[in-house]
Amino acid sequence: MTPALTSRRFSASLAGFALALSTAAVIALTTGALRVPAGDVLAALGSALRPTVPVAVDPASAHVVLFVRAPRLAMAIITGCILGASGAGLQGVFRNPLADPGLLGISSGASLGAALHIVAGGHALGGVGLPLAAFAGGLGAAALAGAFSAGAGARATGALVLAGVGVNAAAGAGVGMLAHVATDTQLRDLSFWLLGSLGGATWPRLAVAAPVAVTSTLALLRFGRPLNALALGEADAGHLGLEVRTTRALLLAVAALGVSATVAVTGPLGFVGLVVPHTARMLFGADARRVLPAAALLGALLLVLADIAARTVAAPAEIPTGIVTAAVGAPFFLVLLRAQRRPA
Repeated sequence: MTPALTSRRFSASLAGFALALSTAAVIALTTGALRVPAGDVLAALGSALRPTVPVAVDPASAHVVLFVRAPRLAMAIITGCILGASGAGLQGVFRNPLADPGLLGISSGASLGAALHIVAGGHALGGVGLPLAAFAGGLGAAALAGAFSAGAGARATGALVLAGVGVNAAAGAGVGMLAHVATDTQLRDLSFWLLGSLGGATWPRLAVAAPVAVTSTLALLRFGRPLNALALGEADAGHLGLEVRTTRALLLAVAALGVSATVAVTGPLGFVGLVVPHTARMLFGADARRVLPAAALLGALLLVLADIAARTVAAPAEIPTGIVTAAVGAPFFLVLLRAQRRPA
């Protein structure tokens, strides 16, 4: 098989994923407790783009499409992209197939920030107060893990993993304490947030999170060559001219920033950053230049499909999206562990 043919097949595969994502997006906009025909969806979207042109669309259907499902769909795509790409990047940096964005304490830190806002913050800063508190918590946790692992030299990667474990434990203890003192209403809100859901996506929240998450995803896609060098080992990567410590710090910072921005809105969505990169590597091999964009697209597709299932399986009730991703990811995780134990 020639390299050119391989490249064409990879491009065709990405185009196929993009087509599948587009199809899933249409399904996400049309299905739910209120079914909206595809024609009405297009008419509602057209009326938003050209508000001066009158369009015969039921107002209730238009509102559901434009202000409930559309921001939720956009949030699912953006979140899936950053979780998939950051998972691939972190697995490459740590050279550990079980690494995911939660390893740095991002999700647990965001959970602690959200818990502080729910229990102690009241209605501070209105509708953006909760995501801002969660964003600060996630970013602070990642920074704390980085600070504790600083100066470890050649052991920096292992030290960062251990620091992430410690930060996760401390943040979990903080969330538990806040849950213990919360009122019934606060405890219900906190429990729902901790389960992870795209139901809180709104255009104002998306306007805050999307620029950070999209920029971080695009930045992660540029780490393909450095990750390929790191796959040879840090010493060999250094001999090839790669600034290992700088590259590692930049990738971790970008991943932490992007994941914190999305987790702040959605809550923790487990296993996406673990399952998707493995799927991408099974399909396209270990070349990070292909794994990163494939993981981003597959992450978006997985999260859109998971959210469709969350909204339709028990309609008109809704299952938190995090439960669906865990139901998919947990069996994959166990199969992966079993495969790791098999002798070569």
